Amino acid sequence: MTNKTRLIIYFSLGVITGIFFIAQLAFRENEQKEKAERKFPARQFYLPEVPDEMTFAEEKVPLERWEIREAFDRELIYNYNNPGHISYILKLSKRYFPIIEERLKANDIPDDFKYLCVAESNLQNLTSSVGAKGFWQFMNYTGPGYGLEIRPDVDDRYDIIKSTNAACMYLKQAYAKFGNWTAAAASYNCGMGGYNGQATFQQTKNYYDLQLPDETNKYIFRILTFKYLISNAKEVGYQVDDTNGYKPFDTKSVTVSSSIPNLAQWALDNGTTYKMIKILNPWLRSKSLTISGGKSYQIKLPKE
Repeated sequence: MTNKTRLIIYFSLGVITGIFFIAQLAFRENEQKEKAERKFPARQFYLPEVPDEMTFAEEKVPLERWEIREAFDRELIYNYNNPGHISYILKLSKRYFPIIEERLKANDIPDDFKYLCVAESNLQNLTSSVGAKGFWQFMNYTGPGYGLEIRPDVDDRYDIIKSTNAACMYLKQAYAKFGNWTAAAASYNCGMGGYNGQATFQQTKNYYDLQLPDETNKYIFRILTFKYLISNAKEVGYQVDDTNGYKPFDTKSVTVSSSIPNLAQWALDNGTTYKMIKILNPWLRSKSLTISGGKSYQIKLPKE
């Protein structure tokens, strides 16, 4: 065998080996890619667009300012892409918005404040990490100042009508102090004293010009996000309406002016269950109800 023949053979073997090696690398890369795709399947996320114009309580939101637009955009993206959360709020809104809207109107408070209630509690009787309770998240030391009764067996913070009236009282005071509804709404988060202290130091009461605590900086944009998503639910892809939203409770009220030592027995005597009494009257916080001093309470029962 000549040297030339040997060189040709060695060259051919080298080429074949190289091709095999490259093929192996390509196979491994494809295999790794397929594994990654199986583990992290491709997903598409819709980014909702910030509207060109927006108002809160008929007060203009300055979306032409980049920092305002981006702050709104952040809350919009975060909440829109949490579909279970928004869908549940939309369903609850069919039950509770009519009650809240009626109380806001009766107290001459702009209708947009129902979205503040969403921002506070997601339309649920929640308890915060600091002890604020109910739809409007009153603390036990602030509630009585706005007409809410708070004791071991009765807590008006869990009564949607009474707590909405209390929130309206606060908002009227805040509006009288700051002169606009946006500032009144922001103060609901940080307190009138907290807002006034920052406004005095920074020499402006305009929310959009103030540097506030982080939570309050986001607060109005969170409210605006709920307003936008709930008001435009179908347009942005949420298919919740009157047919599949939660219906308002169909109830009748019974006036009670004497103590009830056993609410479970009282419920049975009135044709219902202790469970239903608790669902319809979350302000009843114990297994009994003590009534004194000539007071009376309205307890809701199932109508049928």
